[in-house]
Amino acid sequence: MDFDIPKDLAEYLDELDEFIEREIKPLEQENDNIRFFDHRREDSRTDWERGGLPNREWELLLHEARRRADAAGIYRYSWPKRWGGMDGSNLGMAIIREHLAAKGLGLHCDLQTEHTIVGEMDVGDARFDYVGLVQDWFDHFLKGKDNGVGKAPPFSSRVRVFVMGTGDHTKDAQGRMTHGGRWRDEREWPLARTRYTSYYLQRGGGLKTDLPEAGDHATSFTFDPRDPVPTIGGNISSGDGILLQGGWDQRGSDTVWNWPRPVPLSARPDVVVFQTPPLETDVEVTGPITVKLWASSNRRDTDFTAKLIDVHPASPDYPQGFDLNLEDGIIRARFRDSLARELLMQPGTVYEFTITLYPTSNVFRKGHRIRVDISSSNFPRFDVNPNTGEPLNDNHGVLVATNTIYHDRAHPSHVVLPIIPAPGR
Repeated sequence: MDFDIPKDLAEYLDELDEFIEREIKPLEQENDNIRFFDHRREDSRTDWERGGLPNREWELLLHEARRRADAAGIYRYSWPKRWGGMDGSNLGMAIIREHLAAKGLGLHCDLQTEHTIVGEMDVGDARFDYVGLVQDWFDHFLKGKDNGVGKAPPFSSRVRVFVMGTGDHTKDAQGRMTHGGRWRDEREWPLARTRYTSYYLQRGGGLKTDLPEAGDHATSFTFDPRDPVPTIGGNISSGDGILLQGGWDQRGSDTVWNWPRPVPLSARPDVVVFQTPPLETDVEVTGPITVKLWASSNRRDTDFTAKLIDVHPASPDYPQGFDLNLEDGIIRARFRDSLARELLMQPGTVYEFTITLYPTSNVFRKGHRIRVDISSSNFPRFDVNPNTGEPLNDNHGVLVATNTIYHDRAHPSHVVLPIIPAPGR
């Protein structure tokens, strides 16, 4: 097995080094910018008069460095070649990250802290030596080396899970939510001790493990493709400037280009909210998540979206609380039964939909709420359905849809959460 870095990647690393020496190092030395990276860095980066938010000069320096990198094409490594990229792989990205980190502190690679930032939240130290792990694994199984595989972490267990949500949920000096997290060894995936628990959508916006009431209970909303629900974070790793990646408070701000007003998404009339009462104890959710909806529309095609949210209560740092997105998903009605065959709806007919959300691992702390938001758009993370039923990407207009979510005993819409019981329970 050849573990040498491929020639094209090695040449790209040389290009990176040349770019750093030509563009980034001089910028780092201007106006005593080195203060942001030496022993003065914490104080230099922090605006203490604004409650510990990032210093404006620090943010402008990062912006200029990113602008130069973007102009030089640095961020296009992973793009397809036909779009001006290099068809870069995940392994290649990991090698680049290790290469930059090995160069030490500096504007080229701001990795001086033991914190992993995911959007607007700090999940603690989630660092992982991916390249070293892969090499050790291949050395053991292909070269027969007697190393730590099967004996020492991270190989002493078959599975490692990063469990989020164990922080103190205060605002740090950089203005981020300290959501916290830790690595944990497990034996299998999904976890054998999982208790898959259905939380049912209730009349009045509740979310409980009890079946909903009998009778006709439904909630309708209007979905206008010309005014889609904006994307604020998610399982996204690209789209800088257009998409926010990771976990964010689900309310507008000047960082959200299509929702700059300071209004929570839950206040929109096209977002239907279902949430538990404040939790009486910590609840860990680790594993795959699905949402089962019974729904109808007055159009022949539309979309339905679901989003799982950890609702933090009001606190001194967050007087309005903090609605942290964890996972989201979408289904196009015409593909409700199969991606291989389109089947349009009959207006007014109730259908069953399954929305698959990415797996997660998060502790919903005592006093928090588990929330599920239902809507019909999440743009620009997902393209907007015009609601016309015309062939995909060949619509000649858009239609406003009235979509209805059913939550009664005959149509028990619910989310299935993988609950991990606390030790001893």
